[in-house]
Parts: sequence; C-alpha cells; structure tokens
Amino acid sequence: MDSGIGLLAAAAAMRRLRPDADLVLSSDPDGMPWGPRTPADLTERARAVARAAAGLRPDALIVACNTASVHALPTLRAELEPEIPVIGTVPAIKPAAAAGGRVAIWATPATTGSPYQRGLIRDFAAGVPVTEVPCPGLADAVEHADEDAVILAVAAAAALTPPDVTDVVLGCTHYELVEGPIRAALAERTGGAELTYHGSAEPVAVQALRRLGARPEPGLPRTGSLTVLLSGREGELLAAALGYAEGRLLAGADAAVGR
Repeated sequence: MDSGIGLLAAAAAMRRLRPDADLVLSSDPDGMPWGPRTPADLTERARAVARAAAGLRPDALIVACNTASVHALPTLRAELEPEIPVIGTVPAIKPAAAAGGRVAIWATPATTGSPYQRGLIRDFAAGVPVTEVPCPGLADAVEHADEDAVILAVAAAAALTPPDVTDVVLGCTHYELVEGPIRAALAERTGGAELTYHGSAEPVAVQALRRLGARPEPGLPRTGSLTVLLSGREGELLAAALGYAEGRLLAGADAAVGR
C-alpha cells in the first residue's frame, strides 16, 4: 500500500523473489499526495487504503511508503495485527552508514530534517558524515511519469549532494523508480566515483516473507495474480506505472492497462 505508485518498487521486488505470490496493490489516487496532510488526516487515508487491502484477506501488508510508516504504522498494526502482519518501510540509513563513508539521504522536504529521520541518523549513523538532501517535487514528478520534471528535480538534489559522497539512501519509495537518472546525475556530480545506493524495496519484501515463515524462491514459475485497488475500488494498473520497469514487470500478462 501507498498513496500512489511508490509501491511499485516493493511489489516488483516481491514479484521477483516469489513469482508465485498473489499481489494486491492498494493506493489512494483520490487522496494523494499524503505528504502535505496532517498526521491525523494521513493516518485516516492510510487506514482506508489498508482496510481495502485487508478486505481481500492478504497474508501480510507492506506499507510501501516512508511517510505513512512514520505516521500511521502503529495505528495500522493495532488494527490489523496479529491476523495480518504489517511491515513498514524505513530508510536504509543503518546499512548505508555501516561502511563508514559519507552518506547522503535523499528524501521528501517533509521528511528531511524531521525528528523521525534525525532519530534514525542518531541511532544508526553516529560518527558518520551525513547530509540530508531535500528533493522538492521529485515524488510528484515520478508519480506522473513526467520525465522532464524528474530530470530537473534530480539535478537540483544532485547539486545539494556533496561531491565526495560514498553512499546514497533513497529515502522515498518513489525515488527507487528513477534510480537510473539519479545515478547519472550523481556520476556527473562526483566525477564518476562509484557510489553505493541503498533502497528499501527488496529488504522490505524479504522481511515480509520472513514474517510469514517463507523464503525467496525466484526460480518458481510466475503464477501469481495481480489485483489493483484505487482508493478502495478494484481497477487497473494505471498507464503512468508502465513508464517504469517495475510497473511493466508487474503488468506482464496479469493486468490490463488503464489509460
């Protein structure tokens, strides 16, 4: 679940790890974006999206949204667990800092500098140089598959990233969909230095399987179905999703394409 297509990265990771998994993508086109909402309002939107998914009795629910994980995760867990395990998404600051290099955290303006993110830096990156990089407009550009806007937003964030950075945390699930343009911009910024990128999609998918007592089996036949919920209504994978490799992977022969 997510407000929009940021959930594609985690869903595609699950599809790669377990081709037999039946997937439900529950998003909120009627209420997005969630970022500008108050925490209470955001939590209510997230509850509605989660309830829609829970109505199909899934084995687990992945909250594939950093903002929703910050504000709504305790509420969702209180409402759905233990019947449905709820797995949140946390920026990969801990593994990024483990190498002891210089870390840049790309995140939405609302998350950048927030007590939540500062707490993760304090807990997991003490003594490591960390730069918080706000990325205004990037998530919206990704959501609408606006390539020109993506390039402009990525360039602005790259200009704020130290040229000697070694590790980059993609602290919004939308950003993982445009890792290619981010890599290109930072290669220019750092003079081609080899950087390590840290996303959350695959670790979250692995954690969900672990909670279910399952394990990755990427070699299985692709037999899993795809169900798309749009603000609670069953629908189709939207055209914007097919602007990304993750969306195309998920579409396969499973889903029609909304126009």
